[in-house]
Amino acid sequence: MTITLYGIKNCDTVKKARKWLEQHAIDYRFVDHRADGLDPVELARWLAVLGWEQLVNKRGTTYRALSDADKASLGPDTAAARLLSSPAMIKRPLLELDGQLHLGFNAELYSRLFNK
Repeated sequence: MTITLYGIKNCDTVKKARKWLEQHAIDYRFVDHRADGLDPVELARWLAVLGWEQLVNKRGTTYRALSDADKASLGPDTAAARLLSSPAMIKRPLLELDGQLHLGFNAELYSRLFNK
């Protein structure tokens, strides 16, 4: 089983997800978008699977700080470039479990995914 958790280490929701995984003795690899950067190929796959609307965190401060014009111009053709330049704008955490992608943290979902 291959488990990778993507996010930003100081994000409270990412902290909750990491704590849950550690409490359940689940080995995983953590990739910090901000510190480690984003792989454009991985990002393209996430966008293809999840769609830009789901991947963009519209509740976060990075998105809210955008001008109205920048928000209006965000779409399928511009999302990849915007997310590469502002990885904090990706909804998090993003859990990749055996090739399947799951956005956000929900203890019930994680319990189902890991049979805990």
